[in-house]
Amino acid sequence: MFCGIVECIGKVVSVEREQGSVRFRIISPLAGRLQAGQSVAHDGVCLTVTNTGPDWHEVIVTTETLRRSNLGLKSAGDAVNLERSLTLQSFVDGHLVLGHVDVVARCLKIRQEGNSKWLTFGVPKKKFAPLLVEKGSVCLNGVSLTVSDCSTKKFSVVIIPYTLEHTTFQWIKEGELVNVEFDIIGKYLVRFAERYSKMDKNK
Repeated sequence: MFCGIVECIGKVVSVEREQGSVRFRIISPLAGRLQAGQSVAHDGVCLTVTNTGPDWHEVIVTTETLRRSNLGLKSAGDAVNLERSLTLQSFVDGHLVLGHVDVVARCLKIRQEGNSKWLTFGVPKKKFAPLLVEKGSVCLNGVSLTVSDCSTKKFSVVIIPYTLEHTTFQWIKEGELVNVEFDIIGKYLVRFAERYSKMDKNK
């Protein structure tokens, strides 16, 4: 469990493909505080640390995760947002994030607003549109953000200067794919609504 507040930016230093899976080695300021078995969000994807060194850690990404996220596009030199899992003493400054990416979305437009950036993304599939509500929460590349505007085809978020400085959104470009995890509460509400709607029709 995470809250979408990125602790630091890591750098991919090696990518090794192993029978469909991929092993990443990442250097970061967090490395000295990590140990094998810990859960760490990488651009919003919950991965298990498999090995550590003085300034690096390794994770293995499975075929399913590569298919559902943008991690399969990562190469040596790329940056990645990192967040360790919550503890019972942690403040939830963002919103509850599982680290289970639902889908990737493409950045359609970037608009500068003072020192902030207004980013617009396409809604990948129509079924995801009900999970986005204005002023609700969404997790993009592991960052807890507020939905500023949304429709059935697109949604927007505003990235403030602090978030730009401390996450990989400082380098985002139009056309880039980001990992999306929709609000877990919203997903359950939509699921329950669909289930009870079917029950009513079968009466």
